[in-house]
Amino acid sequence: MDNFILLASDAATEGTQATAGSWLITLFPLILMGVLMYFIMIRPQKKQQKQMQAMLSTLAVGDSVLTSSGFYGVVIDVMDDIVIVEFGNNKNCRIPMKKSAITDVEKPNTEKSQ
Repeated sequence: MDNFILLASDAATEGTQATAGSWLITLFPLILMGVLMYFIMIRPQKKQQKQMQAMLSTLAVGDSVLTSSGFYGVVIDVMDDIVIVEFGNNKNCRIPMKKSAITDVEKPNTEKSQ
């Protein structure tokens, strides 16, 4: 009778070890997918956001900008979150907009060609 109890407890111990191993095997692909998702999706997006913030922080008066709606203009005034942009040849067409609406900045060429 004592041998039966020992055999049953040994079998139970082996079963729990096999179960713990199968949990690791099951979780490994999920962890691997999470790491891949980070490097494929999240990391490039954060890098792009940092580049955009760096571009907007160097925004200055006289820069040519492209807005998210597709309009080209020239920066007239820069405030904390708002930029006043002049569109076209009409000096009366000045529109305040958020800095986040600017998608591209082109610095004016300071060199004059001879």
